[in-house]
Amino acid sequence: MKFKDYKYERPSLASYQQDVNTYIETFNNAQTVDEACEVLEKFFVLINKISTAINLASIRFSINTNDEFYKKEDEFWNEHSPLFAAEDVKMGKAILNSKFLDELKQRFPKTYFMLIENSQKAFSEEVVPLLQKENKLTSEYNQLIASAQIEYDGKTLTIPQFGPYSESLDRNVRKEASLALTSFFVENEQKIDEIYDQLVKTRNEIAIKLGFNNFVELGYIRMNRFDYNEKMVEVYRDEVVKYVVPLVQQLRQKQAKRLGVEKLSYYDLTLEYLTGNAKPVLDSDAILQAGKLMYEELSSETSEFINFMLERDLFDVLSKPGKQGGGYCTFISDYKSPFIFANFNGTSGDIDVLTHEAGHAFQVYQSRNIQPLDVVWPTFETCEIHSMSMEFITWPWMDKFFGEATNKYKFSHLASGILFLPYGVCVDHFQHEVYKNPNMTIEERKAVWNKLQARYLPDRDYTENDYYLRGNVWTRQAHIFSSPFYYIDYTLAQICAFQFWKRTQVDKDETAWRDYLAICACGGTKSFLEVVKLANLNSPFEKGALQETIASIASYLDSIDDSQL
Repeated sequence: MKFKDYKYERPSLASYQQDVNTYIETFNNAQTVDEACEVLEKFFVLINKISTAINLASIRFSINTNDEFYKKEDEFWNEHSPLFAAEDVKMGKAILNSKFLDELKQRFPKTYFMLIENSQKAFSEEVVPLLQKENKLTSEYNQLIASAQIEYDGKTLTIPQFGPYSESLDRNVRKEASLALTSFFVENEQKIDEIYDQLVKTRNEIAIKLGFNNFVELGYIRMNRFDYNEKMVEVYRDEVVKYVVPLVQQLRQKQAKRLGVEKLSYYDLTLEYLTGNAKPVLDSDAILQAGKLMYEELSSETSEFINFMLERDLFDVLSKPGKQGGGYCTFISDYKSPFIFANFNGTSGDIDVLTHEAGHAFQVYQSRNIQPLDVVWPTFETCEIHSMSMEFITWPWMDKFFGEATNKYKFSHLASGILFLPYGVCVDHFQHEVYKNPNMTIEERKAVWNKLQARYLPDRDYTENDYYLRGNVWTRQAHIFSSPFYYIDYTLAQICAFQFWKRTQVDKDETAWRDYLAICACGGTKSFLEVVKLANLNSPFEKGALQETIASIASYLDSIDDSQL
């Protein structure tokens, strides 16, 4: 069955409530653990049905935000998803209060019960209207960004379509394109500020009503951080400042030398070589076909996976008007189908999508039969280990996509992971400050960004862009609006992925792929640090782990004469 034939039906909330209430009553009256498990398995089927509906509506709306039918469905789910979630919380409460709880914990993954406990802490009927408001504000931001129609170069462009201009060899084009892109944000600055201000206050109110001191505490619960805390994250951020920021400074100096400029401006950062950044030598269709060959050659498991995806049209990768920006992977549970959404724009990022989002998709394909649905996916930072590691595991096939520019791509790809880390932790630190001080004014928030940017990103020069200079860089980061506290997960996973890079590309460790398969197959049945251990990796929180990993990468990059790329 093709994706277009996957059937969407809006479920009835009243029917769902009735079904869940029936299951709760039957579950509570179960005389044996076997009877209790039978009820839970029926409940899992119901959960899958709702998840399928939510995901199909979300995917089809993100593909075309101008589609009136799915626009209405998006509005429906913004309002009703908290109401469906309220029923799940009721069932979760019954599970935690079950006389068979200890026996149930022997039959289902322990993380399932940890997730239930967190869902109890993060929800009450009292906050449903606020959750609905939070959903609507997030959608408002996403729709605003997707609506961008910016006149430049005689064309009307969406935001993702500016990608190639940001890598132009003509410095004036890079600057002018950046200013044209920024003009959209300038025109909508007040609206964006208002959306985020309302989001901060709404999320803070939710946290207070749920008994937390602030949204930071609730944010960690929502992110299901089972085995690390705010203090450990703070230490990790300090380690990034100590070991990564100096290396970033060195890499930026090399980049400026390659570009022949005395000092990099913000619009220079995405161009790495005067000979041009490494770009795919294939068009979109050919990229997917080359990806098919790559995954068929990598392993029998990835071969089965990629053919499943392509035969069912589970990719939507072309950028077009009305389509949401960015990229993601999700899972349509009733069809046991991953789905990859992206915006190809002719840059190396197109290949990163094929490896990064396919890393997510491969993991969930490997764990698709785990029950319940809640633990098919691991927690977010663990998910990113699969995706970022796949980017490096597929290095031996990059010549299929980049031809003679393959070495250039590899240098840039590895270096970009380093360059990203300080930005990732800056975004995280910014959110901690914002949610610990929810009554800051809009201008005070922007001042906080500039202060943190000076600490983590001293290589950034925004003197030619007033909008960014006033502390607005973060307004382009959708995660800050839609997924608070998610962003540092990318950096934690990047440290783990770097270790897979070393094992597969430098050490030629034949056990690395076995370990990677193991962490894909376990899905969400283990916590982040348990997955790190299963993969035989060092925890990013361990003293010295960051130093050792960064040093190995610095050595590799130093061994390459980047001026010849």
